[in-house]
Amino acid sequence: MSQTITPDLVSLDVGLGSDKAAVIRSLAARVVAQGRATDADGLFADAWAREQKDETGLPGGIAIPHAKSAAVTQPSLAFARLSPGVDFGAPDGPADLVFLIAAPEGAAEAHLAVLSKLARSLMQDDFTAGLRAAKTNDEVVAIVRNAIGEGDASAAPAAVAAPAAAAAPVADGLAIDGRPARIVAVTACATGIAHTFMAADALTAAGTVAGIDLAVEPQGSSGYQALPREVIENADAVIFATDVDVREQQRFAGKPFVRSGVKRGIEQPRELIAEAVAAANNPNAARVSGTATDGAAAAGSDSISWGARIQRILLTGVSYMIPFVAGGGLLIALSFLPFLGGVNVNADNQAFDIVVNNALWALPAGGLGQYIGSMLFVIGATSMGFLVSALAGYIAFAIADRPGIAPGFVAGAVAVLMNAGFIGGIVGGLLAGFIAYAIGRINAPRWLRGLMPVVIIPLLASIVASGLLILFLGRPIATLMEWLNTWLTDLAGTSGIVIVGVILGLMMCFDLGGPVNKVAYAFAVAGLGAATAENPTPYLIMGAVMTAGMVPPLAMAFASTVLARRMFTPVERENGVAAWLLGAAFISEGAIPFAAADPLRVIPASMVGGAVTGALTMLFGVQSLAPHGGIFVLFAINPIWGFLVALIAGVLVSGFLVVAFKRFIAPKELAEAESIPAVAVPA
Repeated sequence: MSQTITPDLVSLDVGLGSDKAAVIRSLAARVVAQGRATDADGLFADAWAREQKDETGLPGGIAIPHAKSAAVTQPSLAFARLSPGVDFGAPDGPADLVFLIAAPEGAAEAHLAVLSKLARSLMQDDFTAGLRAAKTNDEVVAIVRNAIGEGDASAAPAAVAAPAAAAAPVADGLAIDGRPARIVAVTACATGIAHTFMAADALTAAGTVAGIDLAVEPQGSSGYQALPREVIENADAVIFATDVDVREQQRFAGKPFVRSGVKRGIEQPRELIAEAVAAANNPNAARVSGTATDGAAAAGSDSISWGARIQRILLTGVSYMIPFVAGGGLLIALSFLPFLGGVNVNADNQAFDIVVNNALWALPAGGLGQYIGSMLFVIGATSMGFLVSALAGYIAFAIADRPGIAPGFVAGAVAVLMNAGFIGGIVGGLLAGFIAYAIGRINAPRWLRGLMPVVIIPLLASIVASGLLILFLGRPIATLMEWLNTWLTDLAGTSGIVIVGVILGLMMCFDLGGPVNKVAYAFAVAGLGAATAENPTPYLIMGAVMTAGMVPPLAMAFASTVLARRMFTPVERENGVAAWLLGAAFISEGAIPFAAADPLRVIPASMVGGAVTGALTMLFGVQSLAPHGGIFVLFAINPIWGFLVALIAGVLVSGFLVVAFKRFIAPKELAEAESIPAVAVPA
């Protein structure tokens, strides 16, 4: 590996300008002058864009402007010891030690790890003191190279490693049940190079001083080592000091948490720890969404079966797909309102023609209502058009991380081209993900590693995955989808459609938001794009799926708060209050607390009620033009009376059944249940 810093990249006791923009521009020009980047303006623009998101000044007179840039050809550190210092936004004043960290856009993991070591060293007083005391450029280079593992430790004039801290007594207010608090933390910044690791070290040091057990997972650009599952399970609370999404956040499901930007993890680690301990002691504190089952499935991928891993992969794809569907579907439903486009808003594709050929100052024959309705329909249809591509792209992402996204999206688009539908998208996403993952495991030459995630992997994985769909798999899957759609269309208007409703109702209530539930839901929303006034079957299927999915939480709410309160624990009664709203909004997961505590009675009762509701919605011809929303999208459901009758019938059946099961099938010791103190689970 080439040296990241050289004497020519060091400036001592100089003034590079009166503001941070001038300093960054000067350091970028120095990197270009040394042949390590091709465009000083481009490098400055990328570093300045990062600076605009969050200032890079840090306590102690330090600043670390940094960026990944296409202009950078070789990972580099440019250092300036400023005289006078320049304000980079730190709370304690100007910075006199400034590092410009310049990484190529597709930097290899080894290079990113080197740059991350510098960030961690900046948290050590001996390191910064050595930089301030250095007399020559060579001395600075020796100190930095020793810190990042590129130099000879014996050549460095100052030690960088901080001495091990002795065990400290637990600070006041940081004990839980008489023992030191156990906290886990995740740190992550936009570039994943500097702030990520500095925050991790600051939190670790603060935890040591406070005398608590604190484990940190830095999620950097060079990857991350997931915290052991048992550490997460034993934690009292979680700190998310991040500027980007936490990867596999469901591992922490159910834990109290506090969240902040990554920079606060550097500047105020003690305060964050105190807030996390307070959250652990507060039963009403915010908790990481999801369930313990989700967290267990996500943690420690090496320890789970391939079946569980595929399940997690598919659920990731569906979860990322749902926003496209929900937003697009609701927009289409709104476009059908009578005072807008009406049910014939897109007859003969007129909505698209109206949007392209008309404007607010050149309205179509139907006036403003038709124009707005057409606009809503086109935006919604465009969003829905991403359904299969998003499903495939994020399935591939769940397997191969970011290098899998592009080939996954391409495979999904090819599946649509081949009329292979959402099944083709699932197959394409799996192919793209596993192929991208396999290519990424190749031990490429050092000169090629930087191109792997941004060029080589997307190129080869797209060719192979999409090529397999076009050459071999697309047509058989398209034939299967055509047969399935024909079968469902033929069933419409016959008693056979009721059987489809029963099956969908059973699936929606079997695992309450799990894989079976999601398969039924994905099948329903995937068909909405093909629904028309002449082919209403997809609307019927969506109606059955949404109505049946509302039954379990509403039935548990009815049973625990109205029908038989004394048969449920205080905790379940509290959860029942929240389940009214969750069920009304079509969030099946609202029944999970009840199913987790008593699965052998809650799940069968829910499935029977869901089957009744699914059958009745088909019998009454209930159509849902919206893919989500429950009672909040009644305007998109027809007939409303059929929807309400089917829903109430299912809720009553499930509610009375679960009470009967609890009363007559191995009844609980209610006296013991009543003694359990109530702890409300936030909705």
